[in-house]
Amino acid sequence: MTHRITCVLFPDFQILDAGGPLAAFEIAARYAPGAYSLRVVAPVPGLVGSSSGVRLAAEALDDAPLDTLLVAGGDGTRQAIHDTALVDWIRAAAGRAQRTASICSGAFLLAEASLLNGRAATTHWSRSTDFRRRYPAVRLEPDRIFVRDGAVWTSAGITAGIDLALAIIAADLGEAVARATAQQLVVPRRRPGGQSQFSSLVEAGGATGRFEPLMEWARGRLSARLSVEDLADQAAMSPRNFARAFAAETGMTPAKAVEHLRVEAARAALEDGAASIEAIASAVGFGDPERMRRAFLRAYGQPPQALRRAARSVA
Repeated sequence: MTHRITCVLFPDFQILDAGGPLAAFEIAARYAPGAYSLRVVAPVPGLVGSSSGVRLAAEALDDAPLDTLLVAGGDGTRQAIHDTALVDWIRAAAGRAQRTASICSGAFLLAEASLLNGRAATTHWSRSTDFRRRYPAVRLEPDRIFVRDGAVWTSAGITAGIDLALAIIAADLGEAVARATAQQLVVPRRRPGGQSQFSSLVEAGGATGRFEPLMEWARGRLSARLSVEDLADQAAMSPRNFARAFAAETGMTPAKAVEHLRVEAARAALEDGAASIEAIASAVGFGDPERMRRAFLRAYGQPPQALRRAARSVA
């Protein structure tokens, strides 16, 4: 049985929002021939210009059968949400589809079509404040790489669309095909940092990389206290100026960043080794399993034991 995927574009879409997931589905179909058919549509058919200037060919919006509706994101969503014909079409198409998904700020179009009301969802972290203001009925989870709420999937910025596509492939075709697809794409099946989109900013030391050496220093000392004062001293800044500058660079407080580093290290240890949860909690600086459990629930919505069981089930 072929699963029909229709990807929706609009002027100034982000090309990787469309190209990344479509490439993942195309490659998955190499391992499971006939699994997916891909189609691209847009309000104005023909060559649709992306924000990079590169154009993709798209067919007209129509009532053709589909199984998955995939909505791209990008700067063009700022105008696209005001295209009532497009929003109405998305609402109707989602009603015909078995599954609806958005990449990055494509979530704005789903929300504008009232498809996310009462649901958990995510979008690119830089647009989360605007999203919350516009769509208070949506339970936004801006720290997540992707969110699945029933038959509706949303993902964070750009490359997170590949993470979402791999998860869909795993749901449709099994973990082995998803893993093979990830290997062919030369991307991790699951990011080592788990499902936190802020992790990439923390890993890079902020938007400009200013605090990258500091994060490397902290990563090597997770069992230590790592207070704001400790971090500020290492950065040769006053605690107050450091806290302000760090939040501006990474979008989170220093304490939250340290928690993310500890959660990521703990998850890697849980998935790759046999150490006890108590030993891992101590090694990465949580001190006790209960503190680590609460941090995992905040980051992943699951306790450490559940993530360890999930990792072992697909090993």
